[in-house]
Amino acid sequence: MKENVLEVLMYLFENYVEDEYYIQPDRDDLKVELQEAGFEQVEVEKALAWLDGLIALNDKQTIICAQTPSAMRVFTARERQKIDIESQGFLIFLEQIGVLDHLTREKVIDRVMALDGEIDMEQCKWVVLMVLFNQPGHEAAFAWMEDIVFDENVGYRH
Repeated sequence: MKENVLEVLMYLFENYVEDEYYIQPDRDDLKVELQEAGFEQVEVEKALAWLDGLIALNDKQTIICAQTPSAMRVFTARERQKIDIESQGFLIFLEQIGVLDHLTREKVIDRVMALDGEIDMEQCKWVVLMVLFNQPGHEAAFAWMEDIVFDENVGYRH
C-alpha cells in the first residue's frame, strides 16, 4: 500500500502534469482515482492540502528584502532536522548556479517543511521540481531540474 504524501504528489506529477493532453480533473474524481491507485484517503487529503499550500505561496504578495550576492541562507535548527545535509547542500548549489533564486528557494523550503518526516536528497529533488513547475518564468530551471530528477546519471558538484 502506498502511504507517503510525497509518493501521492509524485504520482500526480507523473500522471497529470507531464501528460501532453492534461485535463484538470474534478477534485472529487481525483480523490477517488488516487484511492483506487492504492493511496490512503488521509495521504490523498494531505497531498492536496500540500498543493493548495504551494498555490497559496504563489498567490501571496510577500515582501522579501533583496539579498546581496554575498548573502548566505542559514538553515534553522528545525530545518536542519528535517532536511538532510546533502539536500541542504543541493539547495545551496541550485541557488548558486541560478536554478533557484532566493524566493523559489524559500518556497522549496516551505514545501519541504510541510511534508511529514525527514526529507532525503531524492525527495528534495522532487519538491524542487514541483515548485519550479508552478513558477512562471522558470521554464529553463524546470527543464534542467527535470533532467536531474529523471536522469539518475546526472551529477552535481558543490
